[in-house]
Amino acid sequence: MAKTLVIGAGGVASVAVHKMAQNSEIFPEFMIASRTKSKCDALAKRLEGMGSKIETAEVDADSLEQLVKLIRQYQPKLVLNLALPYQDLTIMDACLECGVHYVDTANYEPKDTAKFEYKWQWAYQDKFKEAGLTALLGSGFDPGVTGVFSAYAQKHQFDSIRQIDILDCNGGDHGYPFATNFNPEINIREVSANGRYWEHGKFIETQPMEIKRTYEFEEVGEKDMYLLYHEELESLAKNIKGIERIRFFMTFGESYLRHLNCLINVGMTSIKPIEFQGQEIIPLQFLQAVLPDPSSLGPRTKGKTNIGCIFQGEKDGQEKVYRLFNICDHEEAFKETGAQAVSYTTGVPAMIGAAMVLTGKWQEPGVFNVEEFDPDPFMEMLNKNGLPWQEDFEPVLVP
Repeated sequence: MAKTLVIGAGGVASVAVHKMAQNSEIFPEFMIASRTKSKCDALAKRLEGMGSKIETAEVDADSLEQLVKLIRQYQPKLVLNLALPYQDLTIMDACLECGVHYVDTANYEPKDTAKFEYKWQWAYQDKFKEAGLTALLGSGFDPGVTGVFSAYAQKHQFDSIRQIDILDCNGGDHGYPFATNFNPEINIREVSANGRYWEHGKFIETQPMEIKRTYEFEEVGEKDMYLLYHEELESLAKNIKGIERIRFFMTFGESYLRHLNCLINVGMTSIKPIEFQGQEIIPLQFLQAVLPDPSSLGPRTKGKTNIGCIFQGEKDGQEKVYRLFNICDHEEAFKETGAQAVSYTTGVPAMIGAAMVLTGKWQEPGVFNVEEFDPDPFMEMLNKNGLPWQEDFEPVLVP
């Protein structure tokens, strides 16, 4: 029976392993491994009796030696990387050395610079192809489901797609003046970086939060949203034929932006090391240590997320607009998995991506983004696993 090794034990991993246990016919055996084995043990205990055989282990995902040793010992068919983006390349190297498939949810990012690019992982194309292994990149929600939505729209709704707007709305309220819904270090690096969007064959750069729009989101209401750079813009620009413009918008509340701007202004979001009382510290890492742990937000978060894509293009010689989106309830997600909707909307597609590779539906030698495969089986699993998608054939467009 095929075994899966899950690396990571945070909020996204807690959802992914829960869903894996619910789909025990695909995941009859899996191991949860992270630097803190007690977290893995706690997850395994919650899933007892759900049908899958679950083991746990301690591993430092920065250590190629430890990863290789664990993979060779456990002998999985696939590694699902739900650790930090900094560790992607080390885990990919371990998969190559041990001859196993690879899936992740976010692209590699160097620790010392806020660069979100696929170039480092795309450079592994020949290695994975020659090894006869599949590396599936970015199987979360955005990136992930947004890419599958784009492939689905391209396959079923359009002859050509000219424009894509990705809208990520989190209408949840956790009651804190300032907290991040996933890893604070990754979240703040992403939000405080310059914005970028793809237009006419190149990226156009903007200042952080320079471009603001307002949108009415179903079951959430009217929200302010801001243009950010997100890694799926790079892969969609490469893989969606005839595309002229792609933008990514995310909603933020007044309190979040006010606190974030203050932290930026006083230097607390810096990733440059400083000396403090004889020790070298990174301000952003210190800030992460004092902010609420994202995994603690689940019990107190109310409201819903609304994430999806608006497409503009042509079908049968006629202009067409089309929107695909999902609405996820924070309280329902917590009730089912013990995690809020931001972790849920990433963890479910992580499990589905692993299932696509394990079952052979998405198995081809090389390095691929999700939109390069047939979207239909993935879309079907979204509906069956708590993230049903909705269609709108007359969506309001973003100016």
